[in-house]
Amino acid sequence: MPTALITGASAGLGAEFARQLARRRADLILVARSRDVLEELAEEIRTEHGVAVEVLVADLAEEADVERVATRLRDAGDPVDLLVNNAGFGLPLHFADNDIDDEVRHLRVHVEASMRLMHAALQTMRGRGGRIINVASVAGFISRSTYSACKAWLIGFSRWANAEYARDRVTVTALCPGFTHTSFHERMGLPVGEEGVPPIMWLQAPDVVRIGLRDAALGKAVSVPSLRYKAIIAVTGLLPRSLTAAVARRGRV
Repeated sequence: MPTALITGASAGLGAEFARQLARRRADLILVARSRDVLEELAEEIRTEHGVAVEVLVADLAEEADVERVATRLRDAGDPVDLLVNNAGFGLPLHFADNDIDDEVRHLRVHVEASMRLMHAALQTMRGRGGRIINVASVAGFISRSTYSACKAWLIGFSRWANAEYARDRVTVTALCPGFTHTSFHERMGLPVGEEGVPPIMWLQAPDVVRIGLRDAALGKAVSVPSLRYKAIIAVTGLLPRSLTAAVARRGRV
Protein backbone atom coordinates (compact mmCIF):
# COMPACT_ATOMS: atom_id res chain seq x y z
CA MET A 1 0.00 0.00 0.00
CA PRO A 2 1.21 3.56 -0.65
CA THR A 3 2.24 5.77 2.25
CA ALA A 4 1.22 9.43 2.59
CA LEU A 5 2.70 12.03 4.94
CA ILE A 6 0.37 14.92 5.74
CA THR A 7 1.38 18.06 7.64
CA GLY A 8 -1.24 20.07 9.49
CA ALA A 9 -3.17 16.81 9.77
CA SER A 10 -5.01 17.50 13.03
CA ALA A 11 -7.89 19.49 11.52
CA GLY A 12 -9.36 21.05 8.39
CA LEU A 13 -8.05 20.02 4.99
CA GLY A 14 -5.25 17.97 6.58
CA ALA A 15 -7.68 15.74 8.46
CA GLU A 16 -9.82 15.45 5.34
CA PHE A 17 -6.79 14.36 3.30
CA ALA A 18 -6.10 11.72 5.94
CA ARG A 19 -9.62 10.32 5.84
CA GLN A 20 -9.90 10.25 2.05
CA LEU A 21 -6.48 8.66 1.60
CA ALA A 22 -7.27 6.05 4.25
CA ARG A 23 -10.43 5.17 2.34
CA ARG A 24 -8.14 4.54 -0.64
CA ARG A 25 -6.12 2.14 1.55
CA ALA A 26 -3.06 4.36 1.99
CA ASP A 27 -0.97 4.10 5.15
CA LEU A 28 -0.52 7.46 6.83
CA ILE A 29 2.00 9.59 8.69
CA LEU A 30 0.16 12.42 10.43
CA VAL A 31 2.13 15.53 11.38
CA ALA A 32 0.91 18.38 13.62
CA ARG A 33 1.68 20.09 16.93
CA SER A 34 -1.06 18.50 19.05
CA ARG A 35 -0.35 14.90 20.06
CA ASP A 36 -3.75 14.31 21.69
CA VAL A 37 -5.70 15.39 18.61
CA LEU A 38 -3.42 13.41 16.27
CA GLU A 39 -3.71 10.26 18.36
CA GLU A 40 -7.49 10.54 18.41
CA LEU A 41 -7.65 10.94 14.64
CA ALA A 42 -5.14 8.11 14.13
CA GLU A 43 -7.19 5.71 16.25
CA GLU A 44 -10.38 6.67 14.41
CA ILE A 45 -8.75 5.95 11.04
CA ARG A 46 -7.12 2.69 12.15
CA THR A 47 -10.45 1.42 13.49
CA GLU A 48 -12.53 2.47 10.50
CA HIS A 49 -10.14 1.65 7.64
CA GLY A 50 -7.58 -0.82 9.00
CA VAL A 51 -4.56 1.05 7.66
CA ALA A 52 -1.30 1.80 9.47
CA VAL A 53 -1.16 5.30 10.95
CA GLU A 54 2.02 6.85 12.37
CA VAL A 55 1.87 10.01 14.50
CA LEU A 56 4.71 12.52 14.28
CA VAL A 57 4.38 15.55 16.58
CA ALA A 58 6.19 18.58 15.17
CA ASP A 59 6.02 22.37 15.10
CA LEU A 60 7.09 23.29 11.58
CA ALA A 61 8.17 26.76 12.67
CA GLU A 62 11.00 25.06 14.58
CA GLU A 63 14.01 23.95 12.53
CA ALA A 64 14.71 20.86 14.64
CA ASP A 65 11.12 19.65 14.22
CA VAL A 66 11.21 20.24 10.47
CA GLU A 67 14.40 18.18 10.30
CA ARG A 68 12.73 15.29 12.16
CA VAL A 69 9.96 15.21 9.57
CA ALA A 70 12.51 15.54 6.76
CA THR A 71 14.46 12.61 8.18
CA ARG A 72 11.32 10.47 7.98
CA LEU A 73 10.81 11.53 4.36
CA ARG A 74 14.39 10.58 3.48
CA ASP A 75 13.97 7.04 4.86
CA ALA A 76 14.52 4.89 1.76
CA GLY A 77 13.74 1.73 3.72
CA ASP A 78 10.16 2.84 4.36
CA PRO A 79 9.54 5.43 1.64
CA VAL A 80 6.75 7.98 1.44
CA ASP A 81 4.80 8.01 -1.84
CA LEU A 82 2.76 11.17 -1.29
CA LEU A 83 3.70 14.32 0.62
CA VAL A 84 0.92 16.79 1.44
CA ASN A 85 2.33 20.13 2.61
CA ASN A 86 -0.79 21.46 4.30
CA ALA A 87 0.37 23.04 7.58
CA GLY A 88 -0.27 26.75 7.87
CA PHE A 89 -2.02 29.58 9.65
CA GLY A 90 -3.21 33.08 8.93
CA LEU A 91 -2.42 36.53 10.28
CA PRO A 92 -4.22 39.87 10.08
CA LEU A 93 -3.61 41.57 6.74
CA HIS A 94 -2.07 44.72 8.24
CA PHE A 95 1.60 43.73 7.98
CA ALA A 96 3.04 46.83 9.65
CA ASP A 97 0.83 46.29 12.71
CA ASN A 98 1.66 42.60 13.13
CA ASP A 99 4.40 41.31 15.41
CA ILE A 100 7.38 40.69 13.15
CA ASP A 101 8.22 37.43 14.96
CA ASP A 102 4.74 36.17 14.08
CA GLU A 103 5.37 37.12 10.45
CA VAL A 104 8.70 35.27 10.42
CA ARG A 105 7.04 32.18 11.95
CA HIS A 106 4.32 32.45 9.28
CA LEU A 107 6.97 32.53 6.55
CA ARG A 108 8.83 29.56 8.02
CA VAL A 109 5.76 27.36 8.15
CA HIS A 110 4.34 28.23 4.74
CA VAL A 111 7.53 28.53 2.69
CA GLU A 112 10.67 27.28 4.41
CA ALA A 113 9.15 24.12 5.92
CA SER A 114 7.40 23.25 2.65
CA MET A 115 10.63 23.74 0.71
CA ARG A 116 12.68 21.63 3.14
CA LEU A 117 10.12 18.81 3.16
CA MET A 118 9.86 18.82 -0.63
CA HIS A 119 13.65 18.60 -0.86
CA ALA A 120 13.68 15.65 1.55
CA ALA A 121 10.86 13.84 -0.25
CA LEU A 122 12.57 14.16 -3.61
CA GLN A 123 15.59 12.24 -2.30
CA THR A 124 13.57 9.01 -2.26
CA MET A 125 10.90 9.80 -4.88
CA ARG A 126 13.14 10.53 -7.87
CA GLY A 127 13.24 7.53 -10.17
CA ARG A 128 10.90 5.54 -7.93
CA GLY A 129 8.01 7.94 -8.48
CA GLY A 130 5.83 9.94 -6.13
CA ARG A 131 3.50 12.88 -5.68
CA ILE A 132 3.73 16.14 -3.76
CA ILE A 133 0.71 18.33 -3.07
CA ASN A 134 1.36 21.83 -1.77
CA VAL A 135 -1.79 23.36 -0.32
CA ALA A 136 -1.70 26.94 -1.60
CA SER A 137 -4.67 29.23 -2.17
CA VAL A 138 -6.50 31.40 -4.67
CA ALA A 139 -4.94 34.20 -2.58
CA GLY A 140 -1.65 33.36 -4.30
CA PHE A 141 -2.97 34.95 -7.48
CA ILE A 142 -3.83 38.31 -5.90
CA SER A 143 -2.14 40.91 -3.69
CA ARG A 144 -2.99 40.57 -0.01
CA SER A 145 -0.11 40.86 2.44
CA THR A 146 2.32 38.08 3.33
CA TYR A 147 -0.22 35.24 3.16
CA SER A 148 -0.71 35.96 -0.52
CA ALA A 149 3.05 36.22 -1.07
CA CYS A 150 3.69 32.86 0.61
CA LYS A 151 1.03 31.12 -1.44
CA ALA A 152 2.30 32.75 -4.64
CA TRP A 153 5.73 31.28 -3.90
CA LEU A 154 4.21 27.81 -3.43
CA ILE A 155 2.34 28.07 -6.73
CA GLY A 156 5.36 29.28 -8.68
CA PHE A 157 7.72 26.70 -7.21
CA SER A 158 5.20 23.88 -7.72
CA ARG A 159 4.83 24.79 -11.39
CA TRP A 160 8.59 24.67 -11.91
CA ALA A 161 9.09 21.48 -9.90
CA ASN A 162 6.26 19.66 -11.67
CA ALA A 163 7.95 20.27 -15.02
CA GLU A 164 11.48 19.66 -13.73
CA TYR A 165 10.85 16.34 -11.99
CA ALA A 166 8.37 14.80 -14.42
CA ARG A 167 11.36 12.96 -15.94
CA ASP A 168 11.88 11.38 -12.52
CA ARG A 169 8.23 10.27 -12.31
CA VAL A 170 7.42 12.83 -9.60
CA THR A 171 4.46 15.21 -9.87
CA VAL A 172 4.13 18.41 -7.85
CA THR A 173 0.72 20.08 -7.57
CA ALA A 174 -0.27 23.37 -5.96
CA LEU A 175 -3.83 22.98 -4.67
CA CYS A 176 -5.49 26.40 -4.69
CA PRO A 177 -8.89 26.49 -2.97
CA GLY A 178 -10.88 29.61 -2.28
CA PHE A 179 -12.94 30.14 0.87
CA THR A 180 -13.40 26.68 2.38
CA HIS A 181 -15.42 25.58 5.40
CA THR A 182 -12.75 24.45 7.89
CA SER A 183 -11.57 25.57 11.34
CA PHE A 184 -9.01 27.93 9.75
CA HIS A 185 -11.19 31.01 10.21
CA GLU A 186 -12.28 30.18 13.72
CA ARG A 187 -8.64 29.77 14.84
CA MET A 188 -8.05 33.34 13.69
CA GLY A 189 -11.07 34.58 15.62
CA LEU A 190 -12.98 35.20 12.39
CA PRO A 191 -16.27 33.24 12.44
CA VAL A 192 -17.50 32.35 8.98
CA GLY A 193 -20.67 34.36 9.44
CA GLU A 194 -18.66 37.54 9.91
CA GLU A 195 -16.47 37.19 6.85
CA GLY A 196 -18.78 39.14 4.57
CA VAL A 197 -18.39 36.47 1.88
CA PRO A 198 -21.47 35.32 -0.11
CA PRO A 199 -22.50 31.70 0.56
CA ILE A 200 -21.92 30.78 -3.09
CA MET A 201 -18.20 31.46 -2.66
CA TRP A 202 -17.71 28.82 0.03
CA LEU A 203 -16.31 25.39 -0.83
CA GLN A 204 -16.61 22.14 1.12
CA ALA A 205 -13.42 20.49 2.38
CA PRO A 206 -14.27 17.00 1.01
CA ASP A 207 -14.72 18.45 -2.49
CA VAL A 208 -11.45 20.40 -2.31
CA VAL A 209 -9.47 17.33 -1.27
CA ARG A 210 -11.15 15.00 -3.77
CA ILE A 211 -10.41 17.34 -6.68
CA GLY A 212 -6.88 17.99 -5.44
CA LEU A 213 -6.10 14.27 -5.31
CA ARG A 214 -7.62 13.79 -8.76
CA ASP A 215 -5.60 16.62 -10.31
CA ALA A 216 -2.40 15.38 -8.65
CA ALA A 217 -3.02 11.93 -10.15
CA LEU A 218 -3.41 13.62 -13.55
CA GLY A 219 -0.06 15.38 -13.09
CA LYS A 220 -1.44 18.91 -13.03
CA ALA A 221 0.87 21.60 -11.68
CA VAL A 222 -2.00 23.76 -10.38
CA SER A 223 -5.40 22.61 -9.13
CA VAL A 224 -8.20 25.13 -8.62
CA PRO A 225 -11.19 23.13 -7.31
CA SER A 226 -14.04 25.27 -8.57
CA LEU A 227 -15.13 26.74 -11.90
CA ARG A 228 -16.10 30.00 -10.22
CA TYR A 229 -12.64 30.41 -8.71
CA LYS A 230 -11.01 29.57 -12.03
CA ALA A 231 -13.05 32.39 -13.54
CA ILE A 232 -12.04 34.77 -10.73
CA ILE A 233 -8.36 33.98 -11.29
CA ALA A 234 -8.73 34.63 -15.00
CA VAL A 235 -10.40 38.00 -14.37
CA THR A 236 -7.95 39.14 -11.68
CA GLY A 237 -5.10 38.57 -14.10
CA LEU A 238 -6.53 41.32 -16.28
CA LEU A 239 -7.22 43.88 -13.53
CA PRO A 240 -4.85 46.43 -11.96
CA ARG A 241 -3.07 45.21 -8.82
CA SER A 242 -4.38 48.18 -6.85
CA LEU A 243 -7.97 47.17 -7.56
CA THR A 244 -7.56 43.49 -6.72
CA ALA A 245 -5.68 44.38 -3.52
CA ALA A 246 -8.56 46.59 -2.40
CA VAL A 247 -11.12 43.86 -3.04
CA ALA A 248 -8.94 41.23 -1.36
CA ARG A 249 -8.91 43.04 1.98
CA ARG A 250 -12.19 41.32 2.84
CA GLY A 251 -12.23 37.85 4.38
CA ARG A 252 -9.62 35.09 4.38
CA VAL A 253 -8.89 32.52 1.69
